[in-house]
Amino acid sequence: MKKPPAEIVASALAVTTLFIGILPWNLPPWAIFIAWAGTFAAGGPTLQTMRKLWITMPIGSVTAFLIVLGFEWAGSAFSGSAALLAQCAILFCLNGAMMALGRIPAIGFVPGMFFGFACYFATLFGGFGPDPKNPVMALIACLAMNFLGPIYAWLTARLGAHHAPVAAAVKDPALAGELH
Repeated sequence: MKKPPAEIVASALAVTTLFIGILPWNLPPWAIFIAWAGTFAAGGPTLQTMRKLWITMPIGSVTAFLIVLGFEWAGSAFSGSAALLAQCAILFCLNGAMMALGRIPAIGFVPGMFFGFACYFATLFGGFGPDPKNPVMALIACLAMNFLGPIYAWLTARLGAHHAPVAAAVKDPALAGELH
């Protein structure tokens, strides 16, 4: 049986995200797209790539969650410049700690951490999740949707026929060289 083009498969899968984002769950379907695209950007939907994303995206989401809790605490414990300085320290320490985890080979895919990090903030501040503005529910919604992204990438690769990229003729000599 001939596979349909990958564009058709990806588009059909994209349609399924519409049903994920409707009430009552109000889940962030775009978090699937971030992880889906991230899977291909990280090398494609192999078990190794999917695994490194499933390990690192939650690290970023949990870090962002802890930053939100820290900011809430700083906002209630301090005011004015003191609150801002506390938030700077919280962000610096937690973001630095997250990135330092990238030095551990088993969890060293820092871009995956930032996929989860960004998705958490967008979920919370975008009012997504079954209880919008609830930091815990935003974390759960973000983790679930990021988990689905690599699966959508795998389905796209498995069910769709991919085309070989056509080498484009580069006419501008400035664009023809290697990036260093």
